[in-house]
Amino acid sequence: MKASKQLANRFREVILNGTWIANTNYKDQLSNINWEQANRKFQSLNTIVALTFHIHYYVKGILDVLEGGPLTIKDQYSFDIPPIKSQKDWKSLTNALWKDSEKLAELVESLTEENLKKTFVNEKYGHYQRNIEAMIEHSYYHLGQIVLIKKMIQ
Repeated sequence: MKASKQLANRFREVILNGTWIANTNYKDQLSNINWEQANRKFQSLNTIVALTFHIHYYVKGILDVLEGGPLTIKDQYSFDIPPIKSQKDWKSLTNALWKDSEKLAELVESLTEENLKKTFVNEKYGHYQRNIEAMIEHSYYHLGQIVLIKKMIQ
């Protein structure tokens, strides 16, 4: 299997449909909680809304680059969450994560080996493969937090 297909599959596993590494994924964890639970604060931890927005922020940023746009995301804004005040708002956020994640996976899958080795926007960011792998690892890190926070708020 070519590397881009493997990366796309790994990304889909953590966000949309996998259970191989973490025995769960974002879609499983987020689909059965409501907006109030997602906004519930536990001590000094981030909310589930904050972590969901944070991951979507990076997914969207990488997606924009793969679609030919500039890299416009900045770490300092990755937790600038718009208010989630209803179930409709929560569904809008999660649906955007599912849709953009699938688009990102499709674009990753279409990358050639040569593209995976190309510089991602700027040399300081390394190559495309490194950034996609970092997105996967970053997603697993926050998925673990979501699982724990979900247990604490219920």
